[in-house]
Amino acid sequence: MNSRILFGLAIGLLGAATGHQAPAATRITIAAVNNPAMIELKALSTRFEEQHPDIRLSWVVVEENVLRQRVTTDIATGSGQFDLVFLGMYEAPLFARRGWLRELRDFPASYDLDDVFQSLRDGLSHEGKLYALPFYGESSMLMYRKDLFAQKGLTMPEQPTYDDIRRFAAALTDKAAGIHGITLRGKPGWGENMAYVSTLVNTFGGAWFDQQWRPQLDSAEWQAAIRFYVDLLREYGPPGATANGFNENLTLFASGRAAMWIDSTYGAGPLFDAHESQVVDKVAFAPAPVAVTPRGSHWLWAWAFAIPTAARSPEAAREFALWATSQEYIRAVAAHAGWAAVPPGTRRSTYANPAYQQAAPFASVTLHAMETADPTRPTRDPVPYQGIQFVGIPEFQSFGTVVGQSIAGALAGQMTVEQALRAGQATTLRAMKQAGYLK
Repeated sequence: MNSRILFGLAIGLLGAATGHQAPAATRITIAAVNNPAMIELKALSTRFEEQHPDIRLSWVVVEENVLRQRVTTDIATGSGQFDLVFLGMYEAPLFARRGWLRELRDFPASYDLDDVFQSLRDGLSHEGKLYALPFYGESSMLMYRKDLFAQKGLTMPEQPTYDDIRRFAAALTDKAAGIHGITLRGKPGWGENMAYVSTLVNTFGGAWFDQQWRPQLDSAEWQAAIRFYVDLLREYGPPGATANGFNENLTLFASGRAAMWIDSTYGAGPLFDAHESQVVDKVAFAPAPVAVTPRGSHWLWAWAFAIPTAARSPEAAREFALWATSQEYIRAVAAHAGWAAVPPGTRRSTYANPAYQQAAPFASVTLHAMETADPTRPTRDPVPYQGIQFVGIPEFQSFGTVVGQSIAGALAGQMTVEQALRAGQATTLRAMKQAGYLK
């Protein structure tokens, strides 16, 4: 045997005998959603590992509906599969109330927590204590093809209405050219189609519940809103719309196959990525449309990092969460992919930065939408709940998803709007009675 090999074996055996072995790195498992911002974070996370050689990252990146199911199951059962989870302003206060999340406090001065928008901190808190750090914040808005508008002689109002949207969609649909007048979320789920649909119902004057917690899905406002939604997508939207969530609609719009898209303000950033978008120089932005009231016409949300109570490596998870939501990380994304690609909607310093203002023409629309979204008064008439595109009670994720499936059924032509809403009303009423909200 080669003398060098023998020497190496001897040294290794000596190290084992004397206990002088390199300590094993702490491994944390992160559950995250599969969108462009998360893919960028995963790519840049090697920098964190270089700065923290004692921490290694494992990723579970899945689509939105799957993520919510897995995270809820893991946290509720206390299995400890995940050390860090991606959740939002619906889950954070509810999970914290049940003792499922670790409080986040004692931030280093360099983190500058006061720089994070207060509305997001409030939405990720319970009883004044913070339980999640926002990775990016968002509202909703209208994205549209300014070149197609110019070709048709159309002018986007400063505040579009849904009557405008119907008129524009009719004029812009060009089936021969493969261009749909509009695309919207159709994939069922409380955070998928129902995120958009709830804002539509709000601005049509409707609400999920009245002040006595009686469901309102059988109201004239719900009927009008869902009929509008179904007719609009059937006439001017893409085929198979019930398969389209945020990612699918982003692909449709970025590839030039849709003239309008109402969705998350976060979607604007990827549309300015020349490697992925064919409409970089063709897209413009406007506030989310309104119908009979502006209340609840645009949502407020943050995807955020939280540490489950059962996490096995909470300190290492906290280190990564601080890094991933820091000003340092935002600068890293800007250097790697450009200022338009940085996680939006979380820090005042981002919107005060001239480089971001220049690179992101959607910044002012996003900021105004987030600042004017009011989860404490989401509807025209007073309601007993908070939340614009969701109802801030534990039962919502269950009945919200079932209602989303019924509305997707109406969109697919499997039932009428009236049948879908009767089913939704019955499901929601049953859930509220079982939970003790109603007798």
